[in-house]
Amino acid sequence: MTTQAQQKKQQQQRRSAAEHRFINAQGAEVKSHDEAFKAPMELSPEAVSTQCKLELHNGPVTFGIEVTYNPNTYPHVITGGQITSGISGAPWNITGGFIGEQIRLDAKRSGAGTTNTITIVGEFQNPPAYRGTYGFDGATASFKHTTRYEC
Repeated sequence: MTTQAQQKKQQQQRRSAAEHRFINAQGAEVKSHDEAFKAPMELSPEAVSTQCKLELHNGPVTFGIEVTYNPNTYPHVITGGQITSGISGAPWNITGGFIGEQIRLDAKRSGAGTTNTITIVGEFQNPPAYRGTYGFDGATASFKHTTRYEC
């Protein structure tokens, strides 16, 4: 191949490379087709969480609870949620806990009030519910409850 033919071939390759751009699923430009179509390595938090609703009953008082948890763990690790109604100062932001054979749910008040935290504990029973106690500001045994699992 002559030098002139090699230069022409290289120019065609450069033009061809300039015409082909590869973009991955995240919108970033990558070097090759394989990189553009490979599965992403990172998982978003949404991929490892799900939600359920609980209803805590203590006589005439009912708390509405929405929980976000990781279904790939057991006991299921609670990653967030809210106590949406039924207790003074609702909503309360759920800060942690777990759901399994036992339940533990920790929450902090999101507004002003006389208490700052609530902790709910209990054990599983059939039909699907948790029987236990809850308390405020570090106490866990002030009030009895039955919490129904509504998922």
